[in-house]
Amino acid sequence: MKIFYESVEDVQYLKEADKEGKTSLFIKGVFAQADLPNRNKRIYPLNVLEREINRYRKESIDEDKAMGELGHPQGPQLNLDRACILIKELVKDGSNFVGKAKVVSTPMGQVVSGLIGDGVKLGVSTRALGSLKPRHDGINEVLEDLRLVAVDVVADPSGPDCWVGGIMENVEWIYDEKLGWKAQELVEDTKKVLKKMTMDEIERNKFRLFEGFLKTL
Repeated sequence: MKIFYESVEDVQYLKEADKEGKTSLFIKGVFAQADLPNRNKRIYPLNVLEREINRYRKESIDEDKAMGELGHPQGPQLNLDRACILIKELVKDGSNFVGKAKVVSTPMGQVVSGLIGDGVKLGVSTRALGSLKPRHDGINEVLEDLRLVAVDVVADPSGPDCWVGGIMENVEWIYDEKLGWKAQELVEDTKKVLKKMTMDEIERNKFRLFEGFLKTL
């Protein structure tokens, strides 16, 4: 299974008070869309996306476990130290799925709250695993094995990272019951992607990978 991301920048920020008067910050918008090719040249059939979101809702949202991280990690695993939002709703509206996420009081959640409070425009991006089937029109159709992992908060939803888009999609993720998700790199595909990248892009993304490695120490 390959990992892929779909970013959304048109979201709203809401503040709501509970019965005790405690105010919480929420992010709301269309988190996922079916039956329409997106800018990553992928299309999610409605029946596939709806089935997977129903599973995600039952197993994660309804159990208060649907966390999202600040920035995309290097794989499908959920990192509790990076958690910043908790998905509370993901409701079907035609071929769209409207989500509502609470910004939690973790250190990363406080970063998100501070950035929003200072006027920084953030977005959300779904993180999922699955297989793709190329169509004759150049669009990749997402297949039945789609598995939604998380909805993360991102700083640049309008500009998907070329390293993530090029390299991470050329990694096969295999689930091991003892070790969890394991990456199996497709070396030849990776070489092809690197040949298409400029030196500036390679150096920029090497720095990002090194930053990600330091965070794991």
